[in-house]
Amino acid sequence: MTTGGREVAPPLWPVEARLAALLPDLVVFRKPWGSKPELATAQGVLLGVHVTGFTALMDRLSLTCQLEHDIDKLAHIFSYYISDIVEHVLCFGGDILNITGNVLLALWTVKQNQLSDIITLVAKCSLEIQEKFGIYHTREGQDLQLKIGLSAGRISQVIVGDEQRQYLLVIGRDVDDVQLAQRLAQANEIVLSWNCWKLCEQYMFEVEIMREDEAVKLRDLHIIDRFDFDEHFDKCLNYLPHYRTSAETLRTALELDPDSALEQTLRKHIMTNLLKKIDEGQPMEYVSELRTVTTVLISIEFHKTAWILHLCRLIQEAALYISTVIEKAGGQLSRIFMFEKGCMFLCVFGLPGHKNPDECARALDSSFRIFSFCWENLNETKLVSISITNGPVFCGVVGAVARHEYTVIGPKVSLVARMVTAYPGLVSCDEVTYLRSMLPAYNFKKLPEKIMKNISNPGTMYEYLGQSRCVMFGKRHLPRERNKSHPLLDREKELEAFKVAHQGCLHQKKGQAVLYEGGKGCGKSQLLAEINFLAQKEGYRVLPLKLKEADSKQYFYAIQTLMAIFFEIDTCPAYYRQECLHQQLHGIVQEPLHCLFNDLFFVKFPISFKVSHMDDLARQKKVKSCFIQVLRKAVRKIPLIFLIDEAMYIDAASWAFLGELLSRVPILMVMTLTTAYTLCVGAQNFLQSPQAVLVPISKLAATSLLRLACWELGVVSIPQELQSYLLRRCFRNPLYCEILCQDLLSKDILLFHDLQKEDKENTKWETLSAKAMKSTMYSIIPTSCDDQKLYVCTVRDDVNLDTVLLPLLLKEIAVNQLDQLSSEEQLLLKCAAVIGHSFHVDLLQHLLPGWARNKLLQVLRALVDVHVLQCLNENQEIPAEPLLAHSSVNIIDQTTEEKPASLLRLQEQLFLPQAGMLEFGVPLLREAAWELWPKEQQIALHLECACFLQELACRCGSCHGGDFVPFHRFAVGSTKSSSRTSRFCTYKDTGSVLTHAITGKLQPPFPQDSLQFQEKTFRSWEALSSDPCRTEEEFLDQVNRKLAWTSPEEDLLTTKPCHCEEILKLVLSPLTQHCLVTGETTCAFYYLLEAAAAALDLSDNYLVCFKMGQITLAKKLAREALRLLKRHFPWTWFGVFFKTFLEKYWFSCSVSRRPDSPIESKKKLAILQQQVHCLSLLWQLYSLEATANNLRFACLAALMQKNSAEAFANEVQVVSSYVDLSQFSQNVGDRDKWLQCERMAIQKSSLCWFSREGLLAMAQLMQSLAYTKLCLGHLDFSIKLGFQALEICRYLRKPTLEKLVLSVLFRSAFLKKKFDLCVHVLENQWALTSKTHDVLGLACFYSACLDLLLYGEGLLCRSFDECLNFIQHYEHSCVLTSQSNIMLGVQSSLAMWFAQDSQWHLFVHHFSKACQLVKRTNASLFGSHGFVRFLECHVLMLQSMPECFFTRIYPKNHNQTLKYFKEFFSRCVTCPVYHQWVSELKASVMRCGKREPMSLTNIIPVDTGFARFREKGNSCWKTTLTKEI
Repeated sequence: MTTGGREVAPPLWPVEARLAALLPDLVVFRKPWGSKPELATAQGVLLGVHVTGFTALMDRLSLTCQLEHDIDKLAHIFSYYISDIVEHVLCFGGDILNITGNVLLALWTVKQNQLSDIITLVAKCSLEIQEKFGIYHTREGQDLQLKIGLSAGRISQVIVGDEQRQYLLVIGRDVDDVQLAQRLAQANEIVLSWNCWKLCEQYMFEVEIMREDEAVKLRDLHIIDRFDFDEHFDKCLNYLPHYRTSAETLRTALELDPDSALEQTLRKHIMTNLLKKIDEGQPMEYVSELRTVTTVLISIEFHKTAWILHLCRLIQEAALYISTVIEKAGGQLSRIFMFEKGCMFLCVFGLPGHKNPDECARALDSSFRIFSFCWENLNETKLVSISITNGPVFCGVVGAVARHEYTVIGPKVSLVARMVTAYPGLVSCDEVTYLRSMLPAYNFKKLPEKIMKNISNPGTMYEYLGQSRCVMFGKRHLPRERNKSHPLLDREKELEAFKVAHQGCLHQKKGQAVLYEGGKGCGKSQLLAEINFLAQKEGYRVLPLKLKEADSKQYFYAIQTLMAIFFEIDTCPAYYRQECLHQQLHGIVQEPLHCLFNDLFFVKFPISFKVSHMDDLARQKKVKSCFIQVLRKAVRKIPLIFLIDEAMYIDAASWAFLGELLSRVPILMVMTLTTAYTLCVGAQNFLQSPQAVLVPISKLAATSLLRLACWELGVVSIPQELQSYLLRRCFRNPLYCEILCQDLLSKDILLFHDLQKEDKENTKWETLSAKAMKSTMYSIIPTSCDDQKLYVCTVRDDVNLDTVLLPLLLKEIAVNQLDQLSSEEQLLLKCAAVIGHSFHVDLLQHLLPGWARNKLLQVLRALVDVHVLQCLNENQEIPAEPLLAHSSVNIIDQTTEEKPASLLRLQEQLFLPQAGMLEFGVPLLREAAWELWPKEQQIALHLECACFLQELACRCGSCHGGDFVPFHRFAVGSTKSSSRTSRFCTYKDTGSVLTHAITGKLQPPFPQDSLQFQEKTFRSWEALSSDPCRTEEEFLDQVNRKLAWTSPEEDLLTTKPCHCEEILKLVLSPLTQHCLVTGETTCAFYYLLEAAAAALDLSDNYLVCFKMGQITLAKKLAREALRLLKRHFPWTWFGVFFKTFLEKYWFSCSVSRRPDSPIESKKKLAILQQQVHCLSLLWQLYSLEATANNLRFACLAALMQKNSAEAFANEVQVVSSYVDLSQFSQNVGDRDKWLQCERMAIQKSSLCWFSREGLLAMAQLMQSLAYTKLCLGHLDFSIKLGFQALEICRYLRKPTLEKLVLSVLFRSAFLKKKFDLCVHVLENQWALTSKTHDVLGLACFYSACLDLLLYGEGLLCRSFDECLNFIQHYEHSCVLTSQSNIMLGVQSSLAMWFAQDSQWHLFVHHFSKACQLVKRTNASLFGSHGFVRFLECHVLMLQSMPECFFTRIYPKNHNQTLKYFKEFFSRCVTCPVYHQWVSELKASVMRCGKREPMSLTNIIPVDTGFARFREKGNSCWKTTLTKEI
């Protein structure tokens, strides 16, 4: 309604006040009148304000092709503009009679001797209105200006209508005068009627005579010193009995005491749909909607000789008939207003709660009946003109809080007013109405084009002639043609029903009928097209027919048209029709009976004596008998099929004949029916026939729908986001899919690319996102030729598919469904649509002011029962009590210290497993309901949701709150100190109950909100910490002791489940969307980062580029992040040298001077946190390849990470950093530093138990210790540590860390020869890895499977073929090419497997790949393991080669092998677990060099897997060699 510093409505108005705000005082304070129209006259002054430029603005906006958006903008501009004028008129004591179109009419009712004073008052009001609001500049370049007219004298008022609905009219000469004055005025002018000029104090008025005895133009008022206008104003107020007495409201009518009689009187003046909303207590802001309606404007012009009382009776008679006809058809008579020569009636079809799919046809039919009635029954009628338009409009409340009206605004409303004058004496309609009515074209006549003021392109106009029977048949056609390029999808069951009926018709010689039933757009017509093709292929004669709703009203129409098609007279010229029919009937029907078909087929056979003596009933029976006789003879020659689309529109007589035909003639009938359409008795009897079968059409499968989308778009692949968009909105309906695809193409939302098969590493972030989407794209098998280009499509980066508006046709379908529900259910769905596809009951109740919990639950259960909504869990019950109530109010009032704890308690209540969570069962309904809201109201509701959710946007209670991005709020700082003002801060209350509880602006949280809570928690846990641990055993004992606590107060971490996943889904993700809609981009970006961090944290997958194999890009992004964090990382070796010197000496000095205060600079803490993460990523990236240059960069990154961590006053981060440095030192072979960092991490770990973050650090440390013990050869202790770490990882739901622990567990169990445990570990690893399709994790898994295959004593986890297929499919992907350590082990294991089968060419293939990888590995566990497998390949090759090849290649291979052994011992010093085994391998090679006998017992213990493997390899090789010889 209004914005800015205007009057504010109280949150709860009584019903009388809400009704009075919609009506003038003339109605509110009138005396009760009788049922017949009665005239009441009074003296008064009329003020008419005409807003010029409004229609031109509508026309300009309509050219932008964003119709609904522009209508919303238009309504907002008009309401904002007119509300100021309304409030100004009310301040001067005026009574707003109506706001019709762009004209406001106000009245001051006084006695005759007070007219001159009131005219002066109204003139002053008019001058101020012109001064303040005379011109309004819009951004579109079209100015709005005012033309004001004044008249004074005797005003007649009359109430027309009945006991249910009444309308106020003001009539008389002075009403005509004010309209004349408006027309004579130019923009920014005020014109007084001649009578008003004669009655005023003329000496005070500076005027210009425009026309003698007609009007004068007011220029100014002469207010001299002796004239005090304030005193004159007070004097005039005494003349106005209903002027406001309180400064809190602008109208006395809003302060009346409750009065049931008055309420009943006022209700008669309000439309039905609006009354329902008022009775339900809906705020006026919730009433307005953007929807498509059909507007009917009826103009009745009377002869001037008609007396005024007689004129009122004519209007009464017309109003009663019009309202009756319109309401029966589903419309409403909105208002009646007078003009100079008569009156107009504005009717609207499709208002909220009254939408019908055939409203255009109903409007046309009603208009023609009204047109005929007015001409035939209303005397003194000079001219009747009716115009009908259809299109989107704003239907809602405009005006001020104290006085507003429910109206419709839009280009189609302006067009209908222009059409009445452009096409007088006709029932005219626009082209949209003509097309959507689906009425036969012969009911219309095209009208000539006419120029209409301020409408540049009115379009084609038609005259409606009424539903008269035309001399023509229906046409043979089907609405859809079979698509030759693409097969019919998911219709096997339906086609099988047709084939069964076909066989029954052939073999049993009985008629068969198959009726397919389905909703609109489910593919019925496409199915008929397929059946048409199959039938013609089988040699059937097919008679196709498509019916319309109007056909059901014509007697015997369906059979008439079918037989006309059968006789082939429907397409022949009229002059040849009779001869053609005669040829068809000759020899079948007797000649004297041919005249029976005269009326049916529009021919003129001579009437025979026999026929002339038949009555109508006998003739009808004879015609049917002849038809059966003709069809019987025809089916003996060729089988017949009737294909009837939209068979529910078959008339009753045709249904009866079809039933008779089915039982007597072997004809196959195939029909389609629309679900939920009420069939006539004849149709129901037909369906009960044993020869008729009803087949429901199933929905398309999701994969079939996506295939259809690919065909529509002309691509072979679509991205994941487009898949979700189509599946959610299409509801597996093929028509919806086609419309949505065409809509996306028309809006230029999709981008098309050539299909590319390469998988190269990208160095740009933009191409990385495209590559990420490629892995989740739906693809189809191309059906085109090889030389034709294939395309894939992606969505434009600047487009969010969730905010793309529905195509108009789909919105109409959904709105039709929505309007079938009750008014309360509609409001609930509209509010739920703002929240999102899924929503929480408590947030929904927050958006429904005044709704009790019981009422909310009752409406929700009703919607669940009809499957409009559904619970997220099948067994879920809607909670009877609120889990979270008014958080945005209660939390604001709490102190800072109490606030975080209360938030965490509220979160725990809210995020119980899916409690109170529902989602839309018909997703299309959600989008349509959301689009009904005007933009301004959308923003207000999204803002309310954002404020509600903002208080919950932090980690859950078990994680001790805080940001998902560590210290995020400290990094961004407080927006309260920002010079920029939030939109929320400038948003002012306009009477909406939504915003009463909001006291602060929407913004990121403040650092102090959680600081005190975190420090308090830290101190409480610090008291529980023991002395620092010194050994691994002490650390493990401490872990076991703390995990064994059972006290509820102490067991803070292990008794409360984590709800961060629910917070991500229900708070952070929706909160980001809400902030974007409200325009709060800063807050949206903040919560987007929080949501991304939460998603990565829950998936435990931080290194996105790293995991995707984009190593170059990962390095680039990490460097860029460090630059932004003011921590530069060098690019050259000299820079590395210089930076290393600074980090060793200068940085340590600067750290020693660090202030002791832990809260000195929270922003520095946040920056240090991010620096540590970036540096950790950098050394991992540079450690992937063991080159000297990479080693320098990796060492520097590790050193910088250590320094940053030590500068960080967070023990958890310090522990994590020492764990990282320990891992790095092990990788590069620095044993001393490796063990030293591990000891430091253990010592610092005692302070890390007060939070979930600390528990995660402990799990990382335990994994690192298990890794260390494995490398050192302490396998039992490694397994023990691994299982303990595994327990914590599963509690924390950290799958990536869990996979690392499982890898360590497997390797420890494998080296201990606990192969059963190995299989168990691998099964758990597969369960984790297969869910996310982690290529790197799968590579580790299959590498372990290969180890089991080679050495596992017959145990099998995966077959060799599966392992080989995976490697062959992914070995060239950039993910695995960057992982040299893992791939070295994989390739060596594959080489050994092929060697055992004597497939030496494959051995050489994989062994050569291993040779290329060995130089790029490091001393890590995977690198050492791969090196060992590589050395085993060498040994196997040397010992298994036959003598004839040995002497030729041995010297070179032997020396190279010894060099590899030397390199292993120098590189892998930090992995001594393999040293003994490698020493034995080396000894075997040395013996091989001396040509000693190669006894297995001389090489390795007999019970090892390698020995058995080598024996098998030797035997296979000998067998193969023997065969070759």
